[in-house]
Amino acid sequence: MRKFDPIQLGSIELFCTAAELNSFSAAAEALGLTPAAVSRSIKRLEQRLGVRLFARTTRTVRLSSEGELYRQACQQALEQIADAERTLSGQQQQPSGCLRISAGTLYANHRLLPLLPRFSAAYPQIALELSLSNRVVDIVDEGYDLAIRIGTPQDSRLVAHKLEDASLGVFATPGYLAQRGVPITLAELAQHDCLQFVLPSTGRAMPWLFRAADGSALEYSDHSRRRVLDDAAGCISWGLAGGGLFQSYHFIAAPALARGELVEVLPAYGGRSRQFSLIYPQHRHLSARLRAFVAFMSAQLAPPAGAR
Repeated sequence: MRKFDPIQLGSIELFCTAAELNSFSAAAEALGLTPAAVSRSIKRLEQRLGVRLFARTTRTVRLSSEGELYRQACQQALEQIADAERTLSGQQQQPSGCLRISAGTLYANHRLLPLLPRFSAAYPQIALELSLSNRVVDIVDEGYDLAIRIGTPQDSRLVAHKLEDASLGVFATPGYLAQRGVPITLAELAQHDCLQFVLPSTGRAMPWLFRAADGSALEYSDHSRRRVLDDAAGCISWGLAGGGLFQSYHFIAAPALARGELVEVLPAYGGRSRQFSLIYPQHRHLSARLRAFVAFMSAQLAPPAGAR
């Protein structure tokens, strides 16, 4: 087993500071050292690793590609050490620090954001930074603590914690259905205005999911001119304005259904859902703030007792 030089930890902390500030001089000032001492420490680290961590010019320093990979690994290790020290010293009884979250706009606005005031009330020392976008971020490379996504990731660096299976339905306004009729079969959808969301990752419309009477899974993709790009919330707003049929989650449509503003159609083909998961980097030691958020969301979205 390779021995770890205690002096190396100080060099790693110094390296991370220089990487964050993009300057040896600024790192020296922040740590109370001389620029020469910082430069020597970085040089020793590079010699030990056998790679160039920084690309240097007469005016600037910037991380090399190898340096960026090393920074990510070192930053995670230092955060784990800090969390472990806080746990052992009893300072981590109340989780703290900043939690960076990425979530799609639809799930964020209708599911995540309404729950966050309760989370903040329970954990006032945790700062929250949210990125609401339908772009699939690289959690590890972009420095997010976690993301909420549909399905499970193929990336072996990531862990998926299932939040819920969100059931789907097809909806329209009473006014639209009064004018165009109520579809009874999937074949009748061709005679209707179907509002479909185009997936940014593929450029194709997200198929509507159905289940046949025999239990088999069915999909439907419409080729009409009514398509929404970038934000699936546009289908909902368009549908609520009487623009046509749209498929969405029951937890989104429920308030409008209760007020009579929407009607669910094709219930005989219902029963499909999409899985939402919390995705986070695969660390052996998770921060207390991340563990607190996972536990909170799981408790909030747990199915009622006795529900299947």
